[in-house]
Amino acid sequence: QVSLVESGGGAVQAGASLRLSCTVYGRDFSDYSMAWFRQAPGREREFVAMSHLLGGSIHYADSVKGRFIISRDSSGNTIYLQMNSLQPEDTAVFYCAAGKFYNNLYGYTGNYNYWGQGTQVTVSS
Repeated sequence: QVSLVESGGGAVQAGASLRLSCTVYGRDFSDYSMAWFRQAPGREREFVAMSHLLGGSIHYADSVKGRFIISRDSSGNTIYLQMNSLQPEDTAVFYCAAGKFYNNLYGYTGNYNYWGQGTQVTVSS
């Protein structure tokens, strides 16, 4: 049974930082691309950041560029999302995802076969 387990969410004030973690259980995902998405109430799930299996290239959504940092541990089976300068508009459920694809559609949810259950991030002003 493969599972992705996120942790690290919480409620903070604007300007604070949080670090999310996502660990894979049940198989080796070191050759998969892994990503973070988020979904705010009433909105579609949106891409946040990803680490691509091809060369480990990293991509960010424009809305988080310069504030969030995605990283991956040496095993390749845990990813992190360091979130700095959090704003109320960052409030959402954050999901990690894994997929094995060779295109550059890293923000396309259909490229990801495995998803975590999500962790809530709430930022108050």
